[in-house]
Amino acid sequence: MRAMQLLSILLGVGGLAYWFTMDTDSQVAQVPEEPTSAIVEINIPETLSANAQVGKVAFEAKCSVCHGSNAVGQTDVAPPLVHKIYEPSHHADESFQRAVSLGVRQHHWPFGNMQPVEGLTRGDVTMIIAYVRELQRANGIN
Repeated sequence: MRAMQLLSILLGVGGLAYWFTMDTDSQVAQVPEEPTSAIVEINIPETLSANAQVGKVAFEAKCSVCHGSNAVGQTDVAPPLVHKIYEPSHHADESFQRAVSLGVRQHHWPFGNMQPVEGLTRGDVTMIIAYVRELQRANGIN
């Protein structure tokens, strides 16, 4: 039992050491200086729920600079959120909450790490999620 505890501690310390020593400057996604091209083409729903309308305003203010207008992504900048990878069964709503509050290490796409987004509450992110989910459903992503 002590050997397992010691191994767990060593692995935890090793993981933290790796995290703090990695060269994150070269791996952080960069905000574009000029508009880039969309990664996906999507269908825009004719109407949005009240929550999604609020979420769209917040998304366009805080998220679109990287993820593009209507969450279509931007080449060499950030992924589209209207994509099968972000369907609810793979990235639940809490994944979006955590990404905004804690940031995300690069894993599905080669854009670099996403930094936390300042100035958004959990309630704001809930509205943004409603908007993204409605965009996804309008594009066959359930």
